[in-house]
Amino acid sequence: MTDPLVAGTEAADLVSALTSRGQTVATAESLTAGLLAATIAGIPGASLVLRGGLVVYATDLKAGLAGVDPGVLASDGPVAASTARALAVGALARCGADWGVGLTGVAGPDPQDGQPVGTVYLGIAGPDGVSAERLELAGDRWAIRSGAVRSAVSALLVHMRAAPAG
Repeated sequence: MTDPLVAGTEAADLVSALTSRGQTVATAESLTAGLLAATIAGIPGASLVLRGGLVVYATDLKAGLAGVDPGVLASDGPVAASTARALAVGALARCGADWGVGLTGVAGPDPQDGQPVGTVYLGIAGPDGVSAERLELAGDRWAIRSGAVRSAVSALLVHMRAAPAG
């Protein structure tokens, strides 16, 4: 069962929408460490739509596993819109999915690389292109991580509804 604090019924809506469109999703997650992929996998029928996920908690793995350009990591840092976009593209490409979601940010308790606690970047790659948005989430580590997952599920649903089907 999906933790209602993480994604509520929207994760079920996401699996249903992906299934009805015959599309798939993959994730590249830093601060959420696989929580988004686990949330999707917790929904019956997820095996039809979830291709896989990359846990890239360490900065070097963002480049090594997800294909983020080391130059982007050096210039913009691991917590940046450009990194989130690259993570989304990397998830899509490395897992052979229709949609890729990248999450990177600072869950706390301390700031990281000049970014305050609660700063999260969400990247989405799919048929409609690649985008990233900055989220400012509040609370403890769990609240920030679960908020990032909720935001990712919601944003992906929005992108899917706006993009041409299949």
